[in-house]
Amino acid sequence: MDYLSQNKSYGGQQFVLSHPSEATGTEMTFSVYLPPQAEGLAEDAKLPVLWYLSGLTCTHANVTEKGEYRRACAERGVIFVAPDTSPRGENVPDVDDEYDFGKGAGFYLDATQEPWSQHFRMRSYIEDELPQLVARAFPVDLGRQSIMGHSMGGHGALTIGLRNPGRFRSISAFSPIAAPSSVPWGEKALGRYLGEDRAAWREYDAVALIEDGARADHILVDQGTADQFLDEQLKTGALSMACAKAGMKPTIRMQDGYDHSYYFISTFMAEHVAWHADRLTA
Repeated sequence: MDYLSQNKSYGGQQFVLSHPSEATGTEMTFSVYLPPQAEGLAEDAKLPVLWYLSGLTCTHANVTEKGEYRRACAERGVIFVAPDTSPRGENVPDVDDEYDFGKGAGFYLDATQEPWSQHFRMRSYIEDELPQLVARAFPVDLGRQSIMGHSMGGHGALTIGLRNPGRFRSISAFSPIAAPSSVPWGEKALGRYLGEDRAAWREYDAVALIEDGARADHILVDQGTADQFLDEQLKTGALSMACAKAGMKPTIRMQDGYDHSYYFISTFMAEHVAWHADRLTA
């Protein structure tokens, strides 16, 4: 693992790192914020960790540079990890003129269709490989994990959290793609990565997972009412209906006038970090 940069912030340290990934067969870059509580920890002491999954076209850098999470993480003693959204490199297939598919659009799944299946294995990377790598290098308590994300990353946080109910203490999302099986972004990605059998799509669809019996006790979603993608691509209402039918009680907040950008995310990021920290330290 290579340390690409290190910067002090709010008494802690912001790292950007890279490593060769077995899951994707490529070099992967991610960021880790280590709060000041990590300094001087006893050898066997650990801190809780919050994973953040980014959206379409993003890398680790978007939230690292614009997410404004560090003050809240420093105050609450939470490690914050932000991976990339897809494999990258000259040998990784891509579609040059489509921002919503290929590089930058891994959809946090393990592709089964060629030519995508060799490298596009972001589910295995996020669920298995990266946590073990980070825990070997930093004082991460894998018994206290939470997960969050934005847009495509909100889809990733919801589906990974719902598929692993005993692993994550809480799940939150900004503007998630809640029902990808029924929206253009999701139909394109799931159809090309996984094939035409829609039954195979359901484990990568939060609404479908809930319909099929998946449950989570602590879910927080913030959605801007001025989000240009709300009606066609995100389907927050479908998530609310699925949770209601399942007897789940998530907190879903429609935030008046906010759009899909990091201006929205940064406004409510500290609230999300604090909400997760309450559950991570309970």
